[in-house]
Amino acid sequence: MNKTITFSVTLSLACLLLACAPKETEKPAVQYSIEQFYKNENIGGGAFSPDGARLLFHSNKSGIYNLYEVDVVSGEQRQLTTSSKESFFSEGYVPGTTDVLYSADQGGNEINHLYLLSPDGTTRDLTPGKEEVTFFISWSKDKTQMYYGSNKRDPQFFDVYKMQIGTWEPTLVYQNNDGMNVSAMSTDGQLLALIKTITTSENQMFIYSVANKTLKEISDPAKPGNYTPEGFSLDGKSFDYTTDVDKEFAYLVRYDLATGARKTLFETNWDVMYAYDSENEKYRVIAVNEDGKNSLTVLENATGKKVDFPAIPDGDIAAVEISQDETKMRLSVGSSSSPNNLYLYNFADGSLKKLTNALNPEIAPEELVTGEVVRFKSFDGLEIPAIYYKPKGATADQKVPALVWVHGGPGGQSRLGYFALTQYLVNHGYAILAVNNRGSSGYGKSFFKMDDQNHGDKDLKDCVWGKKWLQEQNYIDAEKIGIIGGSYGGYMTMAALTFAPEEFEVGVNIFGVTNWLRTLKSIPPYWESFRDALYTEMGDPYSADSVRLHQISPLFHARQVKKPLMVLQGANDPRVLQVESDEIVEAVKKNGVPVDYVIFPDEGHGFVKKENEILGYGKILTFLDTHLKNAKKEMKD
Repeated sequence: MNKTITFSVTLSLACLLLACAPKETEKPAVQYSIEQFYKNENIGGGAFSPDGARLLFHSNKSGIYNLYEVDVVSGEQRQLTTSSKESFFSEGYVPGTTDVLYSADQGGNEINHLYLLSPDGTTRDLTPGKEEVTFFISWSKDKTQMYYGSNKRDPQFFDVYKMQIGTWEPTLVYQNNDGMNVSAMSTDGQLLALIKTITTSENQMFIYSVANKTLKEISDPAKPGNYTPEGFSLDGKSFDYTTDVDKEFAYLVRYDLATGARKTLFETNWDVMYAYDSENEKYRVIAVNEDGKNSLTVLENATGKKVDFPAIPDGDIAAVEISQDETKMRLSVGSSSSPNNLYLYNFADGSLKKLTNALNPEIAPEELVTGEVVRFKSFDGLEIPAIYYKPKGATADQKVPALVWVHGGPGGQSRLGYFALTQYLVNHGYAILAVNNRGSSGYGKSFFKMDDQNHGDKDLKDCVWGKKWLQEQNYIDAEKIGIIGGSYGGYMTMAALTFAPEEFEVGVNIFGVTNWLRTLKSIPPYWESFRDALYTEMGDPYSADSVRLHQISPLFHARQVKKPLMVLQGANDPRVLQVESDEIVEAVKKNGVPVDYVIFPDEGHGFVKKENEILGYGKILTFLDTHLKNAKKEMKD
C-alpha cells in the first residue's frame, strides 16, 4: 500500500486531448483459456555477467520465478535454479566470479533474504536472521565488497552493512537510528545519500559521511518537496537527484558537493522517474513517466548526442542496463499487449537482437488488444486519465459488459504494461477502463495530493464518472458494469459497493483494505520510516482521525452492500491481513448476496505462482460471466 509507480503506446494528439475511444475492431477469432494466457512468461532482471557474455534474469516459466541466464551471442538459455516452492529473483552476478546473487522470501511474507548461488548449484543464505528483511544496494567500485540494507539490529530501521566477497562476513557501515532510508552510495563507499520521509509527497535529503559520521542536509529547508537521490559521480565531486521543488513534475538536478551549487540537467513536462550513468560515465540513462508509459533516453555524455535505437514494432522500452565495458546494452521491451522480452543492443554497430520469447506461441499477437490513453471529466470537471481496453467485436449491435479497474497505492498508477488478467478478460468480451483517479502518481504533484485525507470520497466519484464514460460508448451494455482492483484498488472496490451501492453491478476485491483502523495500526515494523507519512495522508488511527477512518472503512458499513462480491486473498499478506477479507466476506454474506472467496495459503500481497493465478483469475471470469455478463436484469432489482 505504499505510494509506488507500478509500467506503452502513443496516441494521436486529438485522442490525448479528448475523451475518445478506440476504433471498432473485428471480433477475435479465438478466445484463449486462462491456462494459455499463463503459459506466457513474466521476465525480469537482465544483469550482465562480468565478461559481458551472458545475461542473468528471472522468469516464471517453471510456474514460479526461477533464475536463468542467456548467452548474448547464441541466445541459448540455461535454467540455474529449480525451485518449486519459493520464487527467486535475480540481483546480479558476483563481480569477478560466476556466482549469482538472488533474493527470496517465504510464501510472500516479504521477509526477503539475500542468497549466493554457486556454479555447482549449492546455495547459501547470506542473511539468515529469522525475521531479518534485507535488500541489495550495490557492489563497491573495486568489486570486492557487497553493500546491503538490513533490519536485523532493529526491526523498524534498515542499517547499511558490507560483506567482503568470498568471506561474506557482515560489517556495519551505517547505523540508522533516525528512520532514514538509504538511496545511493558513492563509488568509494564513503558517502551515503539518505532520505527522511515527511509526507507521501515531501521528504528531506541528506549526505552522510561514513568516516566522519556527519550528516549534511542537501534538500532546501525553505523549499519543501520530494527529493530522490539518483547517484554520485565517479570522481565523488557531485551528486544527482530528482525533485519537484517549485515545479509540478520531477526534474534532474546536479549538486556540487564542494560548493553546494545546483544545476538542472534534464527537465520535461512529465516526471523524470530515474537517471543514472553507465559504469565509466560514457552514457546517461534517463527515464520519464510519459502519460502512463516509460520514455527512455540514452545520451552519450561526451557529446550530449542521443543514442538512437532501431524501431521495435509494437514494443516500448521499459528499462535498460549497460554492460560494464559499455559496449552493449540490455533492453527490456514490452507493451500493453506483449509481455516484456530481453533484447541486446550493440553500441558499435547499432544492431539489435531479441533474446527471449515471452508470449505463449499458442496466442496470436493480433488477437490481443492494445491499451489506449483516454481522458474523461469527473463530477467537478477535473480531467481524469485512464487506460482503456476495448474488446474486439464490440459494436452497437453487439454490446459488451465493462469493468472499471482501480490500481493499488494509495498513489499508484495504471500504466501501459502487460497484465495477463487484463488481456484474458478483454479476450473474453469485457471492456476495461483502468482509471487513474485523483491521487494517482504521474500527473503532477497537485493531482497527486488531491486525495489526501479524502479517500473513499472524490477518488471514488472519479471511478463512478469513469463508469459514466463507459456508459456513453454505444457498444457498452450500460447496465452491466462492474468494478475491480487490488490492494488500494480492492479498497476502492469495496468502497464502491458499500458507499455507492447502486452504481456497479458486481465487485472483485483482490486483497483490499476493508478496515483502515486495523490496517494502519498493523503495518509491518520495517515500514516505520514511512508510518508518519502514511498517517498524514490517510489519517492517524490513534487520533481524532479515527472517526473518519471508521466512516470510510467498508467493514463497518457492510450491510449496505447489495451486489455480488468476489474476494481474493493471500494468507501470508503482511500489508493487508487475511482477517480483513475474512471479516468483509462474513459480513456481506449476511446480506444474502452472492459472495465468492478464494484464499491462497502460499501467497502474500500479490500472487506469483502460476497455479494460483490460473485458479484465482479463472474464477474471476466465471464470477463475472455468472453475475455480470449473463445476469438477468430482474435478478438485480
